[in-house]
Amino acid sequence: MQVLDIQYRFLLEGGQEEIFRFSLDPGKLEIDPGFKGELPDWTYLGFHQCDNCPLEHQDAARCPAAVNMAGLVGRFTELLSHDRTTVVVSTCERLVSMETTIQRGICSLMGLLMATSRCPMTSFFKPMARFHLPFASTQETIWRATSTYLLAQYFKQQEGQDPDLLFEGLSRIYSDIQTVNLSFAKRLRAACQNDSMVNGIILLDMFAQSMPSAIEASLDEIRHLFVPYLAHR
Repeated sequence: MQVLDIQYRFLLEGGQEEIFRFSLDPGKLEIDPGFKGELPDWTYLGFHQCDNCPLEHQDAARCPAAVNMAGLVGRFTELLSHDRTTVVVSTCERLVSMETTIQRGICSLMGLLMATSRCPMTSFFKPMARFHLPFASTQETIWRATSTYLLAQYFKQQEGQDPDLLFEGLSRIYSDIQTVNLSFAKRLRAACQNDSMVNGIILLDMFAQSMPSAIEASLDEIRHLFVPYLAHR
């Protein structure tokens, strides 16, 4: 399987730009963050470790998600969350460009970096990272998450396990991610000099908080899309 290249390019006011390039292993669905130099102290596993983290120090000295994020922190020290930017995301499938805020661009990149880390709490999101959709709306995220979850249930059934078709497990996944985001925000507050990084993770957490209650309501909203299929099954 061919390595998948992903690039985030932030075009800033005054002609400045920040470019992040990653190679996604298509088998493990992990990226090499390519951080140069000594990792900062805030990446240690025990530094604001998530309450639901299953890792022990003998498993990993560093938080896997923090390691993936280390190269991002410090690149936006002069910028604020609401500063404007154009973000151009290129993958092997498409080119996506959006004029937005720094925090929205960082939020999209953070979601990719956390999902493709070795953090066991974000493993559900690896297939979604493989088919990365930058700047997905809430409805698009619900579509992608529920579709991914149902496909996972199919594979569970193929392996002789009981599938969950009521999304109870998906609600638990997002509840766990809220805990992860809360602890990670504490890491970032200790590491960052401004609010753009912290607000990026806060935006991610807003998605996570809304998901459990939004799943049922949003599925009802899109039920009409399946009326033609249901009428002719």
